[in-house]
Amino acid sequence: MLTAGGATQEQPLLLSSKRLLLEATVEELQAWMASQGHPGYRVRQVLEWVIQRRAESFEPMSDLPLVLRQQLALEWSVLGTRIAFHSRSPDRTDKLLLECRDGRRIECVLMAEDRRHTVCISTQVGCGMGCVFCASGLKGVERNLTAGEIVEQVLRLRNLLPPGDSVTHIVVMGMGESLANLDNLISALDRLCSAAPDLGLGLSQRRVTISTVGLPEKIRKLATLNRQYHLAVSLHAPTEELRNELVPVNEKIGLGAVLGAADFYFQTTGRQVTYEYVLLHDVNDRLGDAQALAQRLQGRKAHVNLIPYNPVAGLPFERPQPEAIRRFVSVLRDRGVSATVRKTKGRAIEAACGQLRRRLDDPGLSPSAPEPVSSMTMDGP
Repeated sequence: MLTAGGATQEQPLLLSSKRLLLEATVEELQAWMASQGHPGYRVRQVLEWVIQRRAESFEPMSDLPLVLRQQLALEWSVLGTRIAFHSRSPDRTDKLLLECRDGRRIECVLMAEDRRHTVCISTQVGCGMGCVFCASGLKGVERNLTAGEIVEQVLRLRNLLPPGDSVTHIVVMGMGESLANLDNLISALDRLCSAAPDLGLGLSQRRVTISTVGLPEKIRKLATLNRQYHLAVSLHAPTEELRNELVPVNEKIGLGAVLGAADFYFQTTGRQVTYEYVLLHDVNDRLGDAQALAQRLQGRKAHVNLIPYNPVAGLPFERPQPEAIRRFVSVLRDRGVSATVRKTKGRAIEAACGQLRRRLDDPGLSPSAPEPVSSMTMDGP
């Protein structure tokens, strides 16, 4: 069904006791196949249909015997989410509102530019970090996503692309603190980066960016896992005092500990760390803020990604003036700190950085009732 503004809606899925294909191990699937009297190689066929051939049910798996497809459909579900809404903006950005089997909702985004197809995925339902300018954590965190739910976001977004196109980059910058769900995240990314056609998409680890507000112990653990994922630390302030205001969890962590852990990540992996910095008008975009940030980062092998604030309904912050952005960049570069300004995509459908939220959580709204995009994107989480 098409709703106003290009949103699409599927019929709701009933809660089911069926097992989820993407939550099972290959060994578990092989054991099930054996119990049903089918050879083990059928597992590879089933998974290739889902991972490579975009099957979202067992019905189109034409090289499987009909009886096997019927048995699978009785006991298993290919996907464990439904697309509650699909919004598309003029700048080739798609946003999906996914409803999980327990009724909780998350958002994820596909950004297309030339031959580059980047997906932005979530790791938690909500977020517990409390950054005061971000929509994702307005009602805290409810739970971690499973590894299967993380993988499924990428597949759902990939399936929006034309045949022959695939995901080229993953940014873990959606809802939630990525490193608070590190084990499930790494399990999902390892699968997505696998070159085996029945397991993953063959993505290079170097095309995956993990964003974190800065959990020092988890950053150090990530550094020792022998992966080549890119680390992006959401800094947002150059001083302890200002960061405590903007990122309240910093009071328990400390900016020095975050930077120390990021330095360890670079020393261990050889991967340059990116520092994300949301620019807020007259809050952290002043000349003194730029100078203090440059002083913090001078001498480090680092890059600063400046993100002009994307408005969130109900929050008091404003987007910085163009001159303030130019001045901030100049101060950093003049002091030898690499810096760029992130291009904004998806703001028309509230899919830009800091705007993802759990829509339709208002108890007065029916999860299955179609709503125009123009009104839905303003709903609180």
